[in-house]
This record gives sequence, C-alpha cells and structure tokens, in this order.
Amino acid sequence: MSTTQTPPVLAAELAQAWADIQRYHPELPDLAAPESLIGESSSACGHELSFERLLHEAVHGIAAARGVRDTSRAGRYHNRRFLAIAEELGLDHPEEPHPSSGFSLVTLNPEAKRRYRPTIDRLQRALKAHTVATAADTPKSFRGPAARHGSSGGGVRVKAVCDCGRNVRVVPSVLAQAPIVCGGCGKPFRIPEVVGAA
Repeated sequence: MSTTQTPPVLAAELAQAWADIQRYHPELPDLAAPESLIGESSSACGHELSFERLLHEAVHGIAAARGVRDTSRAGRYHNRRFLAIAEELGLDHPEEPHPSSGFSLVTLNPEAKRRYRPTIDRLQRALKAHTVATAADTPKSFRGPAARHGSSGGGVRVKAVCDCGRNVRVVPSVLAQAPIVCGGCGKPFRIPEVVGAA
C-alpha cells in the first residue's frame, strides 16, 4: 500500500480561499462552481490560476453584486471602476492602463500578501499537487468523458446540460474532475452523447 498522500481537492481549496476573501468582503457572492476556474487561464485577466487570479475574479463578483459595469469590449477592457474595487481588495496596478485590457493586470499589494499569506500558501500547495497529478497523464491515460469529446484538458469548451434544460460551456476535463451542479434543478450538468459517434 502506498504511503503517498492523495493531493488535496483543488476545487475545495478554491472554495475555501474564496470564503477567506468573503470574510473580509462579505458582499462578495458565493462562488457557484470553483471547478470552472480549474484548467483554464483567462487572456482577458492575464493570469493563470493563482490566489491573485482568484482575487481578480472576486473583484468582478463584487462589481456584479453592486451592479457596477467594470469591463467593456466583451469583457476584455477592465475600466477604472474595476480598478477602484480591485484597490479595495488589495490589488495594485501601474498608473497607465494597458491599451487592450485596461487595468486587468493587477497584482497583490504587500498588505494583501500579509493578510492572505496562509490562504496563498494553502492554495499554492493544492495547485502544485494538481499540476503533479495532471502531469502524470499520458496519451494512454483514461480521462473519462474528456477523451470522448476530443479534449486533452485544454481550454476548448463544449456545451453541458442539466435536467431542467439549462446549459453551460465547460472544458470537458474540468467536468470530469467533479460535478458542476445546476442552481435551478440541483442536478449535475452533463455533456450530451453525440448521436452517431463511433
């Protein structure tokens, strides 16, 4: 029997880190599907998955809760309203905005790094374990539903549906890691079988 410890569940660590942010910013809505952040980076946000990226997403969450339009150009350009909320959450930005993404490239300020140090360390360990676990995949590894839909774990999204007819676009490998549950009917989203597939 192996004595190696199972890597922490990344989705649970993301949910816990989000809850840590909510402790300081109670108006931040709950994170509906932490799994949706796993396995993809956002070119608009300019960050791979990290605590800094999570805090960036929290800025968008608070903006939504306040009814503030914090981006334009299909979500690519982060405006000064985004920046104002980012500063409340402990994120800094150089003085001048980026020509195409605005103030999206925010970084943790020293006070936020101190405040969230235990959270950052915990999430970094989970991300490292996740990276090690997924790096072990080989072309012959079974990847569940992702393999049937031609995704190797990259950022290609497909439609997943639930019993009440709602749908989301999701990276198949993300859905294979843990269910994403519909807030309407409480059933998990699933990728429909392709009719006529071999």
